[in-house]
Amino acid sequence: MTVRALTGALLGRTARLRWVHLVLGGALLMPFWLVAALVALPLMGGGPTLSSSSVAVQFGAYALALPLAAVAGLFPLMRPLSVAMARSLCGVEGAQFAEGPARGPAARRRSAAWFTLHVGVGGILSGAMLALPPFAVAVMLLPVEGVREWLRLPASLQRTWVYALGPLAGLAMLLALAACATAAGALLARCAPVLLGPTPADRLAAVEARAAELAVRNRLARELHDSVGHALSAVTLQASAARRLLDRDPDFVREALTAIEDTTRRTVGELDAVLGLLREGDESAKAPAPTLADDLPGLLDRTRATGTPVTVTLGIEAAALPGLVSREAYRIVQEGLGNALRHAPGTPVDLRITPYGDELEIVMENPLPSDTGSGRTRPGGGHGLRGIADRARLLGGNASAGPRNGPDGDRWRLAVRLPLMTDGAR
Repeated sequence: MTVRALTGALLGRTARLRWVHLVLGGALLMPFWLVAALVALPLMGGGPTLSSSSVAVQFGAYALALPLAAVAGLFPLMRPLSVAMARSLCGVEGAQFAEGPARGPAARRRSAAWFTLHVGVGGILSGAMLALPPFAVAVMLLPVEGVREWLRLPASLQRTWVYALGPLAGLAMLLALAACATAAGALLARCAPVLLGPTPADRLAAVEARAAELAVRNRLARELHDSVGHALSAVTLQASAARRLLDRDPDFVREALTAIEDTTRRTVGELDAVLGLLREGDESAKAPAPTLADDLPGLLDRTRATGTPVTVTLGIEAAALPGLVSREAYRIVQEGLGNALRHAPGTPVDLRITPYGDELEIVMENPLPSDTGSGRTRPGGGHGLRGIADRARLLGGNASAGPRNGPDGDRWRLAVRLPLMTDGAR
């Protein structure tokens, strides 16, 4: 079992992939080594070519090549290239690596350190893998007379016991090379998550991207909830009223069916626009953005068509409102009317939209239904008031909702205040 485990560690799939990773590091070092050799040859008095120069000259070129590799590692795109190789060949879980180009000086320095380590260790091991195996095989063949003549052993080594130990010595060299390569691969695998992992800046960028994605999803969810929820409530009540008066009041039925047609057509258009934002590559889609100036009368007419009386006090010109405030105020009014239709159908609604200093105040009241069962929240519901509060808070305003005791009985009251900001404000 120990021999099998040792063999797997030295020659298993993970070890072999890490060997390939080391060889790639050596290949990446070659351009820098050749450039450095142009400096090392004249300075250190090497031969006419690098291959004919001394070992000291070649290692001098190696030492000069590492700083050049470190400079190349500072480029932002070097990190994704290094991550791709390390993820495939080092046997490290991919989630431990950072995504995308290096951001900021700290990430670039870590990427440069990794690239220098990779090519430095890979260059040494690649050279050993090229030079040592042929020599080790030759040593293993020392008992063969022709091989001894080819090696030209010194007289002190021309002994029978040396020839007998040749196979063992050659095998030991190959095992030592495999052990060194395995250890170097394990070292790189341990260092990879540290040097190629996400920095604090990367984590912050990922959190910001996630927050932006959630904000978009929440906004789309609010749009769908407010638009579709109000439309379904209105259509349900209109259809119910039309069914009850089908034989007695054909004119009302005709009016209710017209309102249903108008409501569904408009809602389908808004739904298609919202879903268009979710379609990848659909750049032509735009988010539905009805405003008080565009559709407040239509919204009130569709609500009244359900048989719910709505009284409106409009103390400000809707067209004079900033676009962002007008859009959010429309959705708030739409959700408030939708809640009244769902939980207190047929009860009169009093709506006031008036200025309050430098704010827009929206107040909506309706009597609480005597049948408490009609006021229960539908299954899966309860998000409307939260959405209203979110809309108000995002604009710097506030919202409150709840039952209120008054001289004319118990009433449900929704009150929202929105700052009258400019279009460019957020």
